[in-house]
Amino acid sequence: MRAKPLFAFVAIAFGAFAAVTSRAADQTPQAGGSSPQPNTAPTVAPKEAAPPPSVTIIGAGDAHGVLGRDVRSPTNEDMGHIVDVIVDRTGTVRAAVIDFGGFLGVGSRKIVVDWNALHFGRIADKSDAITLELTKDQVKAAPEYKEDAPIVVLGASGSLQPFSP
Repeated sequence: MRAKPLFAFVAIAFGAFAAVTSRAADQTPQAGGSSPQPNTAPTVAPKEAAPPPSVTIIGAGDAHGVLGRDVRSPTNEDMGHIVDVIVDRTGTVRAAVIDFGGFLGVGSRKIVVDWNALHFGRIADKSDAITLELTKDQVKAAPEYKEDAPIVVLGASGSLQPFSP
């Protein structure tokens, strides 16, 4: 019966001895005679405040969104509406995806036109259309846009710039 209390006492004493020697080893003097220092984490300098962001104010009549806007030909023919904008790797706007033809989405197809072929002269409100510098026949002949496939961009005469990756 005496063995259990004696064993517990030895185990506690050994644990206390190990803790004391471990703490003493952490505080041993360094080479060069420096004084013992407790193990502490390095202090972190407070973060400097981030500079404020730049701010640009655009007047309400000076800029408008283009998604969903109607697209018309120079002769006022309905050419569809813009459903997406395509940018290159640098973030430069290259083209617009136009949902062309059909009625209420039935029979329509998406084509891609060069951004420079679009003119945004009057877009003060949502009822104003964007003008496309192409004829309806040119747009009908354009290949259909499919995601994850090479994009064929229809451009106005002489205005299309090749993409160089």
